[in-house]
Amino acid sequence: MSEPEIDAIVFDVLGTLVDEPAGIRAGVRTLDPSLDDSGIEQLLSLWQRHIDREQRRVLDGSRPYLTSDVLDREAARLVADAAGVDDPAAVAALALSGTRVPPWPDSVAELSLLAERYPLIGLSNASRTALLGLNAHAGLRWHQALSAEDARTYKPDPAVYQLAVTVSGRPPERLLMVAAHAWDLRGAQDLGLRTAYVARPVGDPPTVSDRFDLYADGLADLAEQLGKA
Repeated sequence: MSEPEIDAIVFDVLGTLVDEPAGIRAGVRTLDPSLDDSGIEQLLSLWQRHIDREQRRVLDGSRPYLTSDVLDREAARLVADAAGVDDPAAVAALALSGTRVPPWPDSVAELSLLAERYPLIGLSNASRTALLGLNAHAGLRWHQALSAEDARTYKPDPAVYQLAVTVSGRPPERLLMVAAHAWDLRGAQDLGLRTAYVARPVGDPPTVSDRFDLYADGLADLAEQLGKA
């Protein structure tokens, strides 16, 4: 890939730039300090399964679109019920834990460096409100942050990636989609975006049949590869 082919970089946020599970774990631990690590992981899994299932229901048309805020509140209620907690204030606080998540160690510094060379677009399934909270808490730098809420669907629906194409004013092949989730990159590929997989401790690794433009160990590696292109 030659550098002039890329006019802007589009970043997934949850899992790619921030450690979403860490934030939810912290919320669960606050909800019930008596839980051991195993119990916390079970409740984290319950949360994640609910979000994944309900987003898929929206995508297949079996449920009307609801923002990530609504789905997070549903997940928090399920987790609280499983933990035997019925305090509404505690459940409300837990629902916000998905937006109070730490960035990966390289996210803030490398985004700042990349922002000197490219327009940066955040593209997330998080709602507008959640995305604002995520960015503020993690200290992420964007030139534009886009929520799937504007398309009233969720990635990998092509309508979400089209948001970035429209905002950039450039053809999709001149945008580079960066994500730690192979399913996300496949969705971007379907619309014609270039793709870069960034390995994270969480995420969806590529399969042997995936063919992405770049594979990076982290954002520093990605920046170095782009600099050498």
